[in-house]
Amino acid sequence: MNGNQQFNPILLSFPESFETERLVIRAPRWGEGGSINEAVLESLEELRPWMPFARKAPTMDESEAFTRQARLDFLKRTELHMRLFHKETGHFIGCSGLHRIDWDIRSFEIGYWIRTSCAGQGYVTEAVNGISDFAITELEANRIEIRCSDRNARSAAVAERAGFKLEAVLRNSRRGESGELESSRIYAKVRGSEF
Repeated sequence: MNGNQQFNPILLSFPESFETERLVIRAPRWGEGGSINEAVLESLEELRPWMPFARKAPTMDESEAFTRQARLDFLKRTELHMRLFHKETGHFIGCSGLHRIDWDIRSFEIGYWIRTSCAGQGYVTEAVNGISDFAITELEANRIEIRCSDRNARSAAVAERAGFKLEAVLRNSRRGESGELESSRIYAKVRGSEF
């Protein structure tokens, strides 16, 4: 493609589903709002300090509307929300995906959360590794980031276990869910260095 042609990511074809050792990771589907709602309600207290969507308990309609919007965003290639399901049971265990997408340089940010009953079992690290591999092989990623609050030790530990390198701590760069200023950690994997 020469410099005068505009790249249109909506024309990209890639799988909507893939598997890791224990997980099926796939694009959102309409009708999944109930599963999301149940998991968010179960996990509200753990999510509230970090996730804006957990400020209040969502209604079923809000969860379904979010799921449908996430599906549309996936199809438009503006956000690649992904759902995490246990491979053997089919049980919904959390959300992840690729966000802050810059198709020009093939840069992506991985976000994630896990329902409380599935925390501490390595599912998030497994999902991050699987999504990183997907981004590298299917999307030709040049850069993959994980950003988290400097206070979110569990999220930082996932990034480190998945082999992401701490590039920066941005001091007082965000307002946390508590309303206080927080610092942000930026972890990354970059083509030619980490993959």
